[in-house]
Amino acid sequence: MTAAISRFPVPENLEDLPTDVRDAIFAVQEKAGFVPNVFLMLAHRPDEFRAFFAYHDALMERESDTLTKAEKEMIVVTTSARNRCLYCVVAHGALVRIYGKNPLLADQVAVNHRTAPLSERHRVMLDFAVYCGLEVGELDDEWEMRLIEVGFTRDDIWDIGAIAAFFALSNRLVSLTGTPPNPEFYLMGRVPREKPAER
Repeated sequence: MTAAISRFPVPENLEDLPTDVRDAIFAVQEKAGFVPNVFLMLAHRPDEFRAFFAYHDALMERESDTLTKAEKEMIVVTTSARNRCLYCVVAHGALVRIYGKNPLLADQVAVNHRTAPLSERHRVMLDFAVYCGLEVGELDDEWEMRLIEVGFTRDDIWDIGAIAAFFALSNRLVSLTGTPPNPEFYLMGRVPREKPAER
């Protein structure tokens, strides 16, 4: 492994990591076909690795009342672009393309969600996410009414705010460490996967 993915040490050998951290890295490698650089960057501090991914999974993998996986990833891309986090824009942009089945949407919301061809639901969701991730983020009656009027529940509102807040942390860590996105992320969801040849 190379230290080029972080300004801090990364594991020289995965076998030297605690078993649970190593198993988490191998699991994502098996699923994705490669190890996302953020896993190796965070493995520098196993306790923080565990805490980071536990909270990530609690937010991003739980079933929300109405928020879809694509919508959650749109929140990540929109707020990460405002925080100038290339890693999260590229990595989570791939997931927007895959979950949303739309090769254009990630780039559109990253540049400017207010001019992207979005529904009113998505525009309000992303306005609120930016407010939570970059501004005060205080939920008042006006914001709550706007969000409920476009179909979000109070639990959804928590999810939107929590995702924006969590990825603000992620953005700053990736910027601190200088961790680049893996090259594989750039093409995911843009280029159709080759189907295996029929026998």
